[in-house]
Amino acid sequence: MVGATGLFALMGAAVKAASPLYTPGEIVMVRSAIGLVVMAALLRWRGIALASPVPRLHLSRGVSGVVALCLWFTAIAGLPLATAMTLNSMSSVWVAVFVVAGLLLHRRRGTQATDHGVVDIRLGVALLAGFVGVVLVLQPTFAQDQWLHGLIGLASGVLAGVAYLQVSALGRAGEPGERVVFYFSLTGVLFGAVYALFDGGFSSHTPRGLLLLATIGALATGAQWMLTRAFASGATLGIASLQYLGIVFSSLLGLALFGEALSATATLGMGLIIVAGVAATLLGGRPRPDAAGSDT
Repeated sequence: MVGATGLFALMGAAVKAASPLYTPGEIVMVRSAIGLVVMAALLRWRGIALASPVPRLHLSRGVSGVVALCLWFTAIAGLPLATAMTLNSMSSVWVAVFVVAGLLLHRRRGTQATDHGVVDIRLGVALLAGFVGVVLVLQPTFAQDQWLHGLIGLASGVLAGVAYLQVSALGRAGEPGERVVFYFSLTGVLFGAVYALFDGGFSSHTPRGLLLLATIGALATGAQWMLTRAFASGATLGIASLQYLGIVFSSLLGLALFGEALSATATLGMGLIIVAGVAATLLGGRPRPDAAGSDT
């Protein structure tokens, strides 16, 4: 998992470097195309059929995940790398918000939502800490006239949380991880191409640009494989908590590669978000990613 978070942080740095050369749609399209080829080969090798009994669930998971990815890549282009990574990593906190909201809604209706019909006060405190952290992170962002990218990064975390819930639903439906990632990648290729067409068309290529695109796809695919192996062989909650090392890695990469020094206020806010995310994970706010775990 430590390796996976490191690769995802490197992928974010490569996305930031490629952003002046390509639109987010183009980056998502190429990144997804590489994953699509790898997943197609895995499906064939393991003898898994492409047909699924839950195509609508694949569609909704694909759309939410790909839109989250496009928003995240857009945020990376306009924010410090660590800030964009932190806002996207709010997905665990948002999942906990959805869970708490569902419990409260069912309680109001007099029905039982889950096997845990009460809201853990510790989870409420964790959510509050997470939102205080968001305010502290976005405060310097607003001051730098980057409010739009800040809100985009925040929206990417919300949609990533939705995507994780749908991944969990696909796991409960018995869908193999390779098929989930295949359809997610297919959606990414199609959506990325359409997004690129409406966002100014396709850019001309340079050797540096092609190298960056290939690097993004390779890093994302390698990180997904390592993530899958981690969850398959490790303690679920402990492994999930380690994902927040990606924020630390992104901070170091942002400073080393782009000279992005973070203020004390932003650093404090990131720390609160990390604590809130780990707490939400340990308290059951986020479902266990299956073999379809990804950067969304």
